[in-house]
Amino acid sequence: MRTFAEERQQRVLAELQQRGRVEVATLARELAVSEDTVRRDLRALAAAGHLHKTHGGAVALDTGHLSWAARADVASDAKRAIAAAAVELVEPGDTVILDAGSTVLALAVALAGSSSHRPLTVLTNSLDIAEVFTGAPDVTLHLTGGQWDARSRFLVGPAATAGIAGYRADWAFLGTCALHPGAGATSVDPLDADVKRAMAAVAIRVAVLADHTKHGTTAPHLVLSPDDLDVLVTDVAQAEQDWLDRATTVHVVRA
Repeated sequence: MRTFAEERQQRVLAELQQRGRVEVATLARELAVSEDTVRRDLRALAAAGHLHKTHGGAVALDTGHLSWAARADVASDAKRAIAAAAVELVEPGDTVILDAGSTVLALAVALAGSSSHRPLTVLTNSLDIAEVFTGAPDVTLHLTGGQWDARSRFLVGPAATAGIAGYRADWAFLGTCALHPGAGATSVDPLDADVKRAMAAVAIRVAVLADHTKHGTTAPHLVLSPDDLDVLVTDVAQAEQDWLDRATTVHVVRA
């Protein structure tokens, strides 16, 4: 029954909060259900962005330190909803900068599938995003250049930031490792933060795309202070009030 499933999943989250990790076999025994049932619960909780599935169990989320492939699986439904809201900010003829975040990749997919936003010029430091636009009609694609980071799947370094400086854009759409109304957008990687700041510096407007797993958290390296964000696109219902309470000028778009 639905109510029982919700109660069971709350038990799982309580265990995860207390221990930091859970195992399928142990949960099945404690909850008196099959291991397949536990796996379904973990998949549902992972899709909602509450945990990260591992072989034989799950661990508490630390999305900023996850690999790119692992981040892409976190809160996937929320990312698609955020992308659907963000795509409406783009006008035909715009030049847009897309960084290498998994939520920004969802935006790239939405843009590539929408003929109403053409023509379009795209600059990115992500080969995955570049591939999305390969062969797309009326899309002019540029790559930043720079050093390839295989784990995070982006181009970074001095060559990347220098290349970005020669562009001007209508929008920079950025992902973030962490987001806080007092601290702004932050990253776990200093090179990633450098590239994001370079992208923001050449754009007329900056939009940060952040699902609920990023909110209320901070990472060591500053990307943008709260006053440097123009638009926040998120699935968090309370986000607009949280940012208004800080007297920022950020426009919040709820996905």
